[in-house]
Amino acid sequence: MFLKKYSLFILLFLATCQLMAQRPSALKQYLIPFKLTAHNNLSIKGILNQKDTVELMFHLAASSVTLTEEAIGRIKSVTFDRTDSVSSWGGAGNTSRHSKSNDLQIGELTWKNIPIWENKNSGPSTDGKFGLDLFKDKIVDIDFEESKIFIRDELPKNIKKYQRLSIDYNDDMMFVTAQCQVGNTNISNMFLIHSGYAGSILFDDQFSNANRLSKQLTITSEKQLKDSYGNILKIKKAILSNFTLGDFDLKNIPVGFFDGAIGRQKMSILGGDVLKRFNIIIDAKREFIYLKPNKLKDTAYSDV
Repeated sequence: MFLKKYSLFILLFLATCQLMAQRPSALKQYLIPFKLTAHNNLSIKGILNQKDTVELMFHLAASSVTLTEEAIGRIKSVTFDRTDSVSSWGGAGNTSRHSKSNDLQIGELTWKNIPIWENKNSGPSTDGKFGLDLFKDKIVDIDFEESKIFIRDELPKNIKKYQRLSIDYNDDMMFVTAQCQVGNTNISNMFLIHSGYAGSILFDDQFSNANRLSKQLTITSEKQLKDSYGNILKIKKAILSNFTLGDFDLKNIPVGFFDGAIGRQKMSILGGDVLKRFNIIIDAKREFIYLKPNKLKDTAYSDV
């Protein structure tokens, strides 16, 4: 009897040790270094098909992996099998070549059978882009102070230092609600989380026209933007006295809008010049975004 009890104890002890040994690998954390470019983009080194080294922009409003026409001209390991019609935020009627199956390595992580699409443009000094789809069911922790992205299974222990905001969706893209001071009025609006946009805030046409931004705000300049497929958009730049995201106020923030346009710019955008001012965590289910101001919060806004 003693021998049976002793044997059972040993078996239970070994089983417990085995489970404990497996747990760290199940909760492994991956580190991805990035470079914050002069255009407020996150540039990350990747390797395609074990052959070609590329700089890819981490784009929170993108889903697929894309490469620019220029990069494709020097990359040897990617072959294309068809051409499709696609739309972009600057317009429809674009075409893009498609490569069905590729390997992509970023840091310690490797993906097999990844499709790749062709774009005309990406963030300056990058060869293409990728989005959150590569990190499905994982927590994404972006630390702008350390220039590191952590891919996690659990929220970090210091999560209480962050403010949690709900994520809303439109066409599978992530939005947050913020308040804008136009004249003496605070107006609520939804903003696409868009780390690929170098500027701070870009208003949609409906918001711009309904709130008479060209009359209410002081215009500082006019610029041209190009989307991923080369569509040219003319934008007016102005200063917004206050922009409130959660409990955080950003004063005298540069904003952009298309004066007089109707229906072309359908969504307002929260760009890289704002996002970089916060360390950001996005939960695994993509229901919440967590924000904590960092050392970049009070730096001058970029003229991009």
